[in-house]
Amino acid sequence: MISVLQNVAIDCANAYELARFWSGVTGRPLHPEDGPGSRETQVLLAEGPVLHFNQVPEAKTVKNRIHLCLRPDTTRDREVERLLELGATFVADHRNPDGSGWAILADPEGNEFCVLRSESDRAAMDS
Repeated sequence: MISVLQNVAIDCANAYELARFWSGVTGRPLHPEDGPGSRETQVLLAEGPVLHFNQVPEAKTVKNRIHLCLRPDTTRDREVERLLELGATFVADHRNPDGSGWAILADPEGNEFCVLRSESDRAAMDS
């Protein structure tokens, strides 16, 4: 027997607003029954589990033990700029002069996530 991953749950102060941010990040829609004031909201990803946002009363206080890693379809640096415009904040830079590495950002509620090199970034390094 096995278990199938149903969703990635993210505790937050405002489920709908944080889900809207991640909908913009992923370009994927919110669940059609979710709206302002929803205490649970989902972003319907194209493949795999959904992102499930669960409103909780306590604030985030420490570093995430699990985080999301994004591989953009544009360059890593362009995606970092786009995500900052959506409302992310820059946390740490682990990009290297040779083009390897990643950038750590946080969503509007402080949940950290990584932006990895894109396939085009990786191909340019292999050339």
